[in-house]
Amino acid sequence: MTAVEVENVVARYGDVLALDGVSLTVEPGRVTGLIGMNGSGKTTLFKAIMGMIRPDQGTVRLDGIDPAVARRRGRVGYVPQNEDVDWTFPVSVHDVVMMGRYGRQGFTRRPRAADHAAVAEALERVALTEYADRQIGRLSGGQRKRAFVARGIAQEAQILLLDEPFAGVDKRSEATIVGLLRELAADGRAVLVSTHDLHALPQLADEAVLLLRRVLFHGSVAEALRPANLARAFGLDVLEQEGAA
Repeated sequence: MTAVEVENVVARYGDVLALDGVSLTVEPGRVTGLIGMNGSGKTTLFKAIMGMIRPDQGTVRLDGIDPAVARRRGRVGYVPQNEDVDWTFPVSVHDVVMMGRYGRQGFTRRPRAADHAAVAEALERVALTEYADRQIGRLSGGQRKRAFVARGIAQEAQILLLDEPFAGVDKRSEATIVGLLRELAADGRAVLVSTHDLHALPQLADEAVLLLRRVLFHGSVAEALRPANLARAFGLDVLEQEGAA
């Protein structure tokens, strides 16, 4: 079954058209890179997929069901951009990861042995076990991203959405996150990642989507990175700057 199915989605903020008839699919067992400049609609698309906004037109299905239902059932995990999180909030890394278990704890929100085991396993998988009791804001950029990936792992989410996970992250942490996402896809999860880092894209993704309020291209990474396709998404001036670097 297709993990994410977006069909003819239109989304507006007042008079601003954010998404214009977007259609795409994301399959289990694959990492899909979502590429586009600022303002291209990537974050809006994530919010539509998560069921956080209702499109003006079109439909979104996650594992064949409504996004809001899929989110309540813990089917989808989300790693937000840095600026979307209050890093001063007094919560530990362990607590952040445990949030991924809330949907399995009932109304009491009282962790059971299985919840603690899932959190411990997730922290070990992202190499953050020794930071479990540290306040989330005291982590480095790469560690923060890994903590939210751990939340998705503990949640047992089969669909993972990551919004600019490499922003403000050093190259070593970026390589760690790329390797982890590849492992999660190999486990059968569907992974959709928005990124500006075109150099890491071949190592990260199985396929790529170029977005500029609508899907300009969806296919192989090699084809997406062709200058003619990038020019449509970013503009020739960007390509010229990269070529001169």
